[in-house]
Amino acid sequence: MQSRSTHAPIPRQRPEHHVATPGRERPASTGGAHGPTGSVHCPAGPDRRSPALRGPAGPDRRDPGWPPMSRRQAALLAATLVVYLLVLAGVLLNTALVDLDWSVRLLRPYERWPRLEPLLDTWVVAGQRGPSAIAAFAWLAWRARRLGRLRPLLVMAVALLLLNVTVGAVKIVTGRLGPHYAQYVGSPELFSGGTIFPSGHTANAVVTWGVLAYLAVRWRRTGALIAAATACSIGLTTVYLGTHWVTDVLAGWAAGLLVLLSLPLLEPLVAVAEQRLHRRFGRRALRYRAHRAH
Repeated sequence: MQSRSTHAPIPRQRPEHHVATPGRERPASTGGAHGPTGSVHCPAGPDRRSPALRGPAGPDRRDPGWPPMSRRQAALLAATLVVYLLVLAGVLLNTALVDLDWSVRLLRPYERWPRLEPLLDTWVVAGQRGPSAIAAFAWLAWRARRLGRLRPLLVMAVALLLLNVTVGAVKIVTGRLGPHYAQYVGSPELFSGGTIFPSGHTANAVVTWGVLAYLAVRWRRTGALIAAATACSIGLTTVYLGTHWVTDVLAGWAAGLLVLLSLPLLEPLVAVAEQRLHRRFGRRALRYRAHRAH
């Protein structure tokens, strides 16, 4: 009978032949260097790949992004769509909105207040697609480089693409002539080969400057107010200059606002595009560095 004081023999441990290198920890293992199936066991650790290959590591604290669409935003989106359709129907059916267009057209604001024309001729450039897009993309490129993310550029690109497709389609279908080329007083001047409805100047101003406010971090509300004032003033300027009807501007405001309100719905698409671009350009950058090293 074995005594309780007798201790069981302690199994000897295999001597360690691994020499640890400075700055690297030896991974823990069970049953030697290999697991039960003979495969090397490596614990899950931090991703040591290049940041370019890992892609964007979530939203930056300085760039919290935009929250999902709320009920209030959805209601505003629906209301804006209704206004847009009502203006479109009012022009197509030759309602009192067309009479309003002609009342302002016959008023000729640029002749009644000619001193404002040089100033407003310059100010309306802020709504042109080329100059405004160049200025906006230059600022967003600086911001994207600072954040290390492509989201600011992608959001602007998606917004302008959506704007051009939606507004351009309505322009082609309606074919409306502008006030300076109108032929019949009281006519909506539709299906005559024009491209004036809705106002691209106004819609572009809403989207371009609205996206900058959308992407703002600290001064988002102030930026929204500035963007709204800019878009409103540019729309009224086109009416003053006689390049657009009043209904063109109303439809342009609604069309641009629809694009802005739709941006939260397009954020998943922007995120997927950003990840793919980071992976593609990250791998190219690594291959280029390896080639330079050799």
